[in-house]
Amino acid sequence: MTIATHPFDALMEITARPPAAFVKGEGSYLWDDAGKRYLDFIQGWAVNCLGHSPPAVAEALAAQAKLLLTPSPAYYNAVSLKLAKALVDHSCFDQVFFANSGAEANEGAIKLARKYGALHKNGAYEIITFEGGFHGRTLATMSASGKKAFEPLFEPKVSGFRKARLNDLASVKRLISDQTVAVMLEPIQGESGVWPATDQFLRQLRALTDTYGLLLIFDEIQTGMGRTGKLFHYEHAAIAPDIMTLGKGIGGGVPLAALLATEKASCFEHGDQGGTFNGNPLMCAAGLVVLERVSQGEFLKSAVDAGLFLESELQKLSARHGLGDVRGRGLLLALDLKLPIGASLVAQAFEAGVLLNSPQPDALRFMPALNVTREEISEMIHCLDVILTKAGAARRVA
Repeated sequence: MTIATHPFDALMEITARPPAAFVKGEGSYLWDDAGKRYLDFIQGWAVNCLGHSPPAVAEALAAQAKLLLTPSPAYYNAVSLKLAKALVDHSCFDQVFFANSGAEANEGAIKLARKYGALHKNGAYEIITFEGGFHGRTLATMSASGKKAFEPLFEPKVSGFRKARLNDLASVKRLISDQTVAVMLEPIQGESGVWPATDQFLRQLRALTDTYGLLLIFDEIQTGMGRTGKLFHYEHAAIAPDIMTLGKGIGGGVPLAALLATEKASCFEHGDQGGTFNGNPLMCAAGLVVLERVSQGEFLKSAVDAGLFLESELQKLSARHGLGDVRGRGLLLALDLKLPIGASLVAQAFEAGVLLNSPQPDALRFMPALNVTREEISEMIHCLDVILTKAGAARRVA
């Protein structure tokens, strides 16, 4: 496979991409079609929780492909039933709806909340979301998001989303009216630069929504499946949301997402929700392997240890170069750069064979595989250290 036989201009231009085409992945590494190897600390935006092309997932997909791809969501299939039961057993929820992407799962959560409002709260439909939040790229999930860049796009968007401020309970309370049905948030806002909700704030939200009879929705597309050191982030705050969405890591690299809800919140009626490929056994077979691996206590402990090591190394790096705080939890971390140099650092790291992400101009975000090794973390830190040292020297000369 070469670039010449796969011209870049055949793909619709929707984002800036470096001029390389990846052809192979294994663990924490990717290779492009010129044979260059890259250490990947993005992992598909926290998608490849077991690294690139984990053998257990590949084997599960191959075995399932020989048995049954999809019988149509009009029928039960054994694999989706098994994965749904496993998710219920590992969580505080009672029922599961499978989807193909995080945005689709969040769209389902919005619809479920509005259905609940229609049935139980006199038609209440408004959902309080948060400034800086990101819930997807459908019209409804863009409307629910608090991303400034989305505001002028694709108008008119979907109404009914009022924006509070993260970790500010009073700002939430001010927005509650008789039209409010739910509060929806990411426990850690990833796209805005890895800004965590405090455990205390999450507990306060649970109490507030209980007081007003509102649903509490956790978007755990990025934080779920062991990313922050627990299987699900809500466990850190020792609370139980009414609805949760999963995506990214649940498939270990394949398109799979889930909408989970308590029995009280599970109010869809026949015809309310669906999807051609939802819950297909091929993707669910991958999900079963991922959940079995990630839910193991020993695996979660190793991910916690890796997260603590990464955090410590980033803090040392920050101290050496006069940078800012390290934010986040587990293996979802950000380094405050204090200056809008993120894009330059990402580009230089790419040339050096390391893949990094800058969700905001003044921050780097780190989302390695959950089984990333200390040696791989040290390799990334060394690369970034060299780049920052050169940048510092250049600034001193200037």
